[in-house]
Amino acid sequence: MEVFLSKDVLLSLFVLSVVCFVVSLIAIPFLLVRLPPHYFDERHPRTWLRDHHPVLRLIGLGLKNALGVVVFLAGIAMLFLPGQGILTMLIGISLLDFPGKRRLERRLIGQPTVLKTINKLREKFDRPPLTVA
Repeated sequence: MEVFLSKDVLLSLFVLSVVCFVVSLIAIPFLLVRLPPHYFDERHPRTWLRDHHPVLRLIGLGLKNALGVVVFLAGIAMLFLPGQGILTMLIGISLLDFPGKRRLERRLIGQPTVLKTINKLREKFDRPPLTVA
């Protein structure tokens, strides 16, 4: 039988998987608890770096979108690996800027099990529930 991956590569992938799982267990709840309750409500406009210099805003938006792509891809990987895939994808999408983003976010967060899970977590930290409109 031919071996496609060495033991070192498999061990590295295992360690990476465990690290991603642990980081997702810490980072995702941290971010979800700190979102304003109206974050997914389209009646409240989002203003990120609006009062800063245009060059700083452009650099910030580029870095935010790059991070969003990485986090979204990690979420897709977590659908098959250990981790919180859907929540990680939601965080990645929230970092990206593209047409129809808010509609997609509301669709994902509007899933009863997802919204219920997030609001239970927010309740544990005495945060108001997220509103979706």
